[in-house]
Amino acid sequence: MHTLRWPVVLFDLDGTVLDTVELIRASHEHALREVLGVAMTDEELMAGIGTPLLEQMEKFSADNADELFHSYRTWNHANTARLIQRYDGMDELILELEREGARLGIVTSKMLDAVDLAWKALPPPIVWDVVITIEDSTRHKPHPEPLQVAMERLGATPAETVYIGDSPFDLQAAHAAGCDAIGVTWGVFDRDALAAESPLEIVDDPAELLRVLTV
Repeated sequence: MHTLRWPVVLFDLDGTVLDTVELIRASHEHALREVLGVAMTDEELMAGIGTPLLEQMEKFSADNADELFHSYRTWNHANTARLIQRYDGMDELILELEREGARLGIVTSKMLDAVDLAWKALPPPIVWDVVITIEDSTRHKPHPEPLQVAMERLGATPAETVYIGDSPFDLQAAHAAGCDAIGVTWGVFDRDALAAESPLEIVDDPAELLRVLTV
């Protein structure tokens, strides 16, 4: 048995709960090649992961952002089932937290239809207490509003809540919302990028995350 340090545990989705890193990288690569006829490094492709997709495309090309957005989504949706994967130990972690009575949620910058596609390919091990997608807020990570919406729906306070993610934008949003933040290194960004945002902890695998979430 474990004792929870926080009764409310919120997760980012991409690169945290589900391994969509290659799917996202390849979707960016396809869109840039199809629309702009250019190639970029993986670092350039992935720099904005965690922020809304259209904002990422606007940084690639303000004039072609809508076309890039639609190219990305068409390819991404067609290849989700083929490229999405689970992280070893993540389902077990989520089930253990549920057994201990945690209220569990997802806060993502993905659109709802993309989240539904991901769950269709790899059904979650639980029914989440709350799922916040880009449609649920007017401002998005790193702004705190998505986390604030999640806490409001759960009737939770920032002091009761921890947010877990793989990007600096996740950690910035948590800080802005007054929540504790935990970074995970199995997603897109490395330890140094996460450490720059001063999270409470940085963990390297789900087993270590469980140890941090409990006492």
